[in-house]
Amino acid sequence: MKLNFNIFNDLKPNFFVQTAEAEEKFRWTQLFNPEFYITLEYGGVPIGIYMVLFIVFAETGLFAGFFLPGDSLLFLSGIYAEKLAAPLRFIPDNYSDVTVVALAISLAAIIGNIFGYWFGATSGRGLYNKEDGLLFKKKYLYQSQEFFEKHGGKAIVFARFLPIVRTFVPIIAGIVHMQKSKFMLYNVISSLLWSFSLVFAGHYLYALFLDRFAIDLKHHIETIILLLIGITTFPLVMKAFKSRKKDNDQESTEVN
Repeated sequence: MKLNFNIFNDLKPNFFVQTAEAEEKFRWTQLFNPEFYITLEYGGVPIGIYMVLFIVFAETGLFAGFFLPGDSLLFLSGIYAEKLAAPLRFIPDNYSDVTVVALAISLAAIIGNIFGYWFGATSGRGLYNKEDGLLFKKKYLYQSQEFFEKHGGKAIVFARFLPIVRTFVPIIAGIVHMQKSKFMLYNVISSLLWSFSLVFAGHYLYALFLDRFAIDLKHHIETIILLLIGITTFPLVMKAFKSRKKDNDQESTEVN
């Protein structure tokens, strides 16, 4: 018994050391960093491509994925295209890594929109009665509805490049029972444009900065993410500002 007790005492410090090391390696803030998902490994096996595809699907397919890093994730996927495509050994060698990654992301985006449309057509109206929660805000639903009513079917294309809005627009399309063939046309076009433009932009800008200016964009990931967040959210901020100004003007008119 004494021997076993001594062994336990020897193991106990090691357990706490390993736990502390694991906590140092993982921080909750990493969940909002696209690079974390892209470079993720499980048991030494890279699973970044599968995480990227799931996140792209979740943004619209699970309608609660609007907090996930969408545009910046695609841009960084272009930078890490070779690493992401490595596990896809069934792809012929003559296909470029960046094209394979862009196509795979497009497919995930298409399927995600289909799930969003299906949810909207079957259960979407219930969202208008749902209370606000941690991952759901009713105002996002109304904003997306207004966006859809303004642009019609083209809203599906435009929404792909707008965070939050792209999560709810397919649901709105399902709620109003938009013609399925028309929805699929806009769905495919928007997914291909969104995926290929951002993935190829990341891939070729990385090569350009490395060759022309000897700047490795992998060392400036945080700056890239902040820039992309600023660019993609600017239209939403301006829209909110104009909407608030319009409401204030109406209130002033009513008072006068």
